[in-house]
Amino acid sequence: MTVTLVLVIAMAVLFSCGVYLLLERSLTRMLLGFLLLGNSLNLLLLTMSGAAGDPPIGKSAEGITDPLPQAFALTAIVITFAVSAFLLALIHRSWRLSRADEVEVDEADVAIRTDRADPADDDPELAEDDSPRRYDPKSPEDADDPHETAPHATESRPAP
Repeated sequence: MTVTLVLVIAMAVLFSCGVYLLLERSLTRMLLGFLLLGNSLNLLLLTMSGAAGDPPIGKSAEGITDPLPQAFALTAIVITFAVSAFLLALIHRSWRLSRADEVEVDEADVAIRTDRADPADDDPELAEDDSPRRYDPKSPEDADDPHETAPHATESRPAP
């Protein structure tokens, strides 16, 4: 295997583990998932930066390495560190206040979700039999071919 393929596989594994950890309810696991996503982004930048070249000091400009991906990676490292420190402070504050590491279910969000479940349920003018019926090929009403009575484009038409 080439080095690039190994980096791509490592990046994919880090990315998938990071997304999995972000979807957990534990704040510490969310922080670890964020860190894994940041590291996978750095591997992506390293992989996509191209082949290694010469240092840009004391040589001709033909074979030097592009410094822009390295600047992007350094910026991504700094941003990931800053956001991780902020998230760690939030996790510590949450731990000090509630002694829990889990994200709690917010009752207001649950109420909004149940209110928006189906707006048609709240309409008093809409009866059950007024709602559109879905096509079901197993039902006796829909068992026939729905295109049977429609004129086909392949049929001969009368000449104008």
